[in-house]
Amino acid sequence: MFKKYRDIALGVILGLLVASGMYMTPQAISADWPKGLPFTPQQLAIIKQTKLALETYQVDGDKKGTIDDAKMYYGAMKGLVSSVGDPFTRFVEPKELEEENLEMEGEYGGLGIYITSREGRTIVIAPIENTPADRVGLKPLDEIVKVDEKNVIGMTSDEVVKLLRGPAGESVTIGVRRKNVEKLLEFKIVREIIKIKTVRLEMLGGQIAYVKINQFNLKTDAELEAVIKTAKARKAKGVLLDLRNNPGGLLNACVDVTSQFINGGVVVGMKGRFEKANDTLYAVEGRATKLPVVALVNEGSASAAEILAGALKDHRRAVIVGTKTFGKGSVQSLFNLPDNSGIYITIARYTTPSGFVIDHKGLEPNVKVAGEITKEKKNDKQLQKGLSILRKEVASKKTKSAK
Repeated sequence: MFKKYRDIALGVILGLLVASGMYMTPQAISADWPKGLPFTPQQLAIIKQTKLALETYQVDGDKKGTIDDAKMYYGAMKGLVSSVGDPFTRFVEPKELEEENLEMEGEYGGLGIYITSREGRTIVIAPIENTPADRVGLKPLDEIVKVDEKNVIGMTSDEVVKLLRGPAGESVTIGVRRKNVEKLLEFKIVREIIKIKTVRLEMLGGQIAYVKINQFNLKTDAELEAVIKTAKARKAKGVLLDLRNNPGGLLNACVDVTSQFINGGVVVGMKGRFEKANDTLYAVEGRATKLPVVALVNEGSASAAEILAGALKDHRRAVIVGTKTFGKGSVQSLFNLPDNSGIYITIARYTTPSGFVIDHKGLEPNVKVAGEITKEKKNDKQLQKGLSILRKEVASKKTKSAK
């Protein structure tokens, strides 16, 4: 019944794509179909009565579009799904689902920001590098409380995303609460068409390849493969892998990327209530680079980024440097419905190869270093610490090979 796993850290989506080849299809209505409904006959009658009362008495009920059967249906579906109290289990209307699928291809209109819901609050997971949200200075764990003049406290992520989106070139003002800052911060941001290049290479001193992965989408594995090939051609001796402010993405892309660093072995486990939600995914053998690796993480590293960091840590393939990660480690499956809408349902939680559950906990780095990403790399404490560790490892490897 489920078509694909998605890892949603939402606002602008993060998903997992693991095909299962099963679809929900329209079924013939049998005589006993009401038995499966979550409502009693009396409750169904009350719903019908409510609709009739709205049509008859609501002051604008005679205006076109006020009483709309489709809006009522989708509103009811969202209420039904949200009643389980899980912000990642959610109903998506057809147009919204189409837009989310487009984002996974790496281009969409907006601010370049990933958000999630926590206890009725809209929290920034991370801004995407070199997007409007990044350039104005939004940070992981910022709480969005206002969009233009609308209070968004208590709204779902989907509702907030609709307010944040709009035509490229138009601006939106958001109000933000930030830890240890007393006043409300306001950011006026001009929307752009967001084109996501997921992997970036920069050669640093000492023949170190600085590789920044911004998220995991359909293009990430191929982009990383090309970047590592270029780095080797430039005589790279080590890889500084930056996963900071990476909100996650497609699970299969994450597993493919991990295969470029780990030669076989467990990447991630999934534990759920039914058999198909319990799975273990493995790195492919024969693809991994042998270059030493140090990985950078922070509180904006979430979901798929945490999976990669956890696999690197548990396999002792890389030293993890930075701060504790976000702690988004649940699996969402997309159930496609006959009208092209869908339901994302949390069906499992991730575990690292050692069995550690990421969700609501976050991954601790091997080396804790506080600090923020800075434009000037010399002022980036986490990056500089990672470089120092990597250079020592490269030097140690060189000494051993010389003996």
